[in-house]
Amino acid sequence: MPDSGDKIKTQIGNFSFGKNTPKNFDAHIGKSVPLYNMGQELIANLSSFFLVDGSTVYDLGCSTGNISRKIVNYNKQIDLKVIAVDIEKKMLKRAKSTLSKKEKKKIKLINKDLIKLKLKKSDMIISYYTLQFIKPKFRQEIFNKIYKSLNWSGAFILFEKVRGPDARFQDIFTQTYHEFKNKNGFTEKQIYNKALSIRGMLEPFTSKANIDYMKRAGFKDITPILKYCSFEGFLAIK
Repeated sequence: MPDSGDKIKTQIGNFSFGKNTPKNFDAHIGKSVPLYNMGQELIANLSSFFLVDGSTVYDLGCSTGNISRKIVNYNKQIDLKVIAVDIEKKMLKRAKSTLSKKEKKKIKLINKDLIKLKLKKSDMIISYYTLQFIKPKFRQEIFNKIYKSLNWSGAFILFEKVRGPDARFQDIFTQTYHEFKNKNGFTEKQIYNKALSIRGMLEPFTSKANIDYMKRAGFKDITPILKYCSFEGFLAIK
């Protein structure tokens, strides 16, 4: 089976966040996505502007639970609940194994498809490189659910891989990202295998298209908060 780096085996159009991926996920993703760890730290920092005693936070596509843990530990002084959701049971098992006793009291792990997930009232919702894997025909529905779930002045933080606004920018983004992965130790073959494995699975849109999704859902106050070529984070406030 083709190797995509960090002992993660893949097939064409069949990348899985289950199987052996959770064990090596954090090391792999940290080298694969620019500013990945910085983005998580930024989210934890921003959370303190929106969370109070009794707040509920949703971490959609939580993978190994890093953001959930960071939010809890950054806001130790308040009583909050983080609902960490992922479709992969093995990811949640990995997340559970990393939680301390104190963190387990504040973080609830849920195995659920985001399309079927019902969101309760919350003060903050995070989607960290997650919605890009949802089929486009379902995305607007999820954006709508997010907006409806948030309390007034609540925050939605969205990080996505984005397309360039035209072919020239996209070519620059693609080459820059290729060089980034090379510098982080991935071979040409591993980069090629990974690209094949997510074909038809990861469907990014432009920055404008993501903002349009949020606007159609009801958000009016939206701003970029972090960007590295084709990787971008947004903050939207209800």
